[in-house]
Parts: sequence; C-alpha cells; structure tokens
Amino acid sequence: MEWLGVALFYLFASAPLLLLVLVLISGSVGRPVADVGVLLADMTAGAVGIALLPLRRRWPWQVATVLAAASAFSFAANGPAIAAFTSLATHRRWRQVVPVGVLFWVCVAISTRWKGDWRLTAVYAVVSGTILAGLTVFGLYLRGRRELEAERRAAERRGQAQRVEQAKLAERLKIAQEMHDVLAHRISLLAMLAGGLAYRKDLTPEQTRETALAIQENAHQSLTELRAVLGTLRRGDLADQDGPAGQGGATEGGPAPPQPTLAHLGALFAEVRGAGQEVEVDDTVTDRELLPTQTGRHAYRIVQEALTNARKHAPGSVVRAEIGGRPGDGLRIRVSNAVVPGRSGPGGRLGLVGLAERTRMAGGRITHDVRDGRFVLDATLPWEA
Repeated sequence: MEWLGVALFYLFASAPLLLLVLVLISGSVGRPVADVGVLLADMTAGAVGIALLPLRRRWPWQVATVLAAASAFSFAANGPAIAAFTSLATHRRWRQVVPVGVLFWVCVAISTRWKGDWRLTAVYAVVSGTILAGLTVFGLYLRGRRELEAERRAAERRGQAQRVEQAKLAERLKIAQEMHDVLAHRISLLAMLAGGLAYRKDLTPEQTRETALAIQENAHQSLTELRAVLGTLRRGDLADQDGPAGQGGATEGGPAPPQPTLAHLGALFAEVRGAGQEVEVDDTVTDRELLPTQTGRHAYRIVQEALTNARKHAPGSVVRAEIGGRPGDGLRIRVSNAVVPGRSGPGGRLGLVGLAERTRMAGGRITHDVRDGRFVLDATLPWEA
C-alpha cells in the first residue's frame, strides 16, 4: 500500500494547481490577456514545485525553503510547499523545521499584501499559522509512529538473533555432553587396560599382546567417535552459514555414523567386560522395537556414563545394571556398584550433573544415593504407549 500513500501525497500537492486549471478553463473566455498570463505563471510555479518534490529526500530543508518562498507569489506553489514542509516535519528535527515553518508563515502572509487589504493579511496569518502548527504536530506524530515501528522491527530482529544464538548454544551444550560421554567412557577403559599392564606381573606374552591390542583398538575408537562428534559440530557451523542446505547430515569425510540406541547395549556390555569390568545385567524390557530412537539413545548414554563412573570411583567392583519397562510404563534404568571409601576420581560428580541434564531434556527423572554400601543410580525415561 506504499504506492497509495505516494499517490495521495502528490494528489494533495497538486490540488491548488488543479484548481487553477479549472479556473482557467471555465473563465478564460473574455478574460484579459494579462490575467491569463498571471494564471499561467502561477500554474508554472506550481508545476515546478511538484517537480522539485522528489528531491526533498536528498535536500529536505533546501527544497522546503524554496517552495515556502515561492508561496509568497504563487497560489499553486502552496500545495508542494505544504507537502514539503510536512515531509520535513516528519523526518527532521526542530532546528530545521522551525525556521522553515516561520518562513512559510511569513510568505503566506506576504502573499496577501498584493491585494492591499490588511484584514485579509491578518486572516491569512491566523489561518496559515494554525494550519502550519497542525502540520507540524501531524508530522511529528508520523515521525513518532515511524520511529516506534522501526524500534519494534529492530527489537524483533534482536529477539530473533538472540533466539538463534540460544539455539546454537543449546546445540553446542548437547555436543559437549555427547563428547564428555564418549571420551569419558573410552579413556576410562584405556586407564583400566593400562592399569592391568602396569600392575599385573603374571600376564603371559599373549595376554600382554591382547591387552595392548585392546588399548590400541580403544584409542582408535576414541578418535573415530571424537571425529563423529566434531563432525556434528562442523555440520552445525555449516548450517549456520548456509541455512537449510548445510543440514544434509554428512561431514566432509562422508555420512555421520548411526547414533547408539538401546539395541547397542549388548555390545557396550561386551566391550567393558573385555576390558576387565565385571557387569551383571538384568534386562526385562518388552517390545523394545517400539522404543523411540531418541529415548533409546538417552538410555544408552545413561548406562554408559554409569559404567564409566563405576570404573572411576569403584574400580574392580561388580556393577549391576537393571533395565526394564514397556510402552506406557516408561523405561527404567538402575545401575549400582559397591562404594569404595575415600575413592574419588577426577571430575567427581560432573558425570552425574551431565546425566541429570540429559534425563531432564528427555522429560524423565533421575536419582542417586547410597544404599547398604552400594551406590545406586535410578533413572526413568518416558515411553508413550
């Protein structure tokens, strides 16, 4: 609708000129040539004033000043002068609006002196002063509206930018949590295997070789999983730069590997047992194929981190993992291990903080305490029927 506003603006500016055109057409017959020449000159001044209006955006107060001065001898110039003054009041400050307004008022009053009647001059002075005051207030009102609208749009842009930054931060926090879960698991396995080589004197050369190969494999797996997590971060950066086209789900080195779910718990238990951690498993989950993939991923990470905590804080103790649930009842996870007095590995309780945050994001709940000499971690994840 911007074109409609522009059309009305120029129509208003052309109103005095159009009025003179009607006067000329209706009364040109029998009119003295001198009067016709005056009308034509007045109309020419009005047309020139309309032609100057597009320049008001580049030279606002200059155009308004010229047109205000022209109103002293041209009736048709009043339309462009009023339009230019209103535009000036809408976009400019007092130090430009007031001098041009005073000049305009004086010129309108002077324009009546050619008639020789001071009463007409007084009436014009009062009426024009009132009109100019109204135009000034109207222009200031429009400016206030535009400034408020501009501020609203700027606030919306800032809010959108803030939401984008918060989304990026939340995604990076998830990636950091994923990196912690992956690396803590792998490094604790490496520490357990390396500790066996350092303290056990009864290993045969073949057992030593198998342990060294296990360390090598876990180190290689750590690098692979770290690359996968960093690849996720890289894809997020590409998405920030390229928009939806950057969310193809593949890194520069190929597609991202599948994320672990509840179906991978068997491989996890086999892996930690191979590294020397004793784990007893009681799995009573029914209809596990109906478990949402995201819930299965959270469950895997919770069990993985619980096993990692047991290796760090209670090395050598037997860990018991109980997993159960069905659609509608939720997924229940309990991991317990013996408490070793005075034992606290590096980064104590940070893993539990991460587990609590992960469970909260999944819509579940988690508790942990010491019961009968064992540290017990209980987590429940939602599983809709």
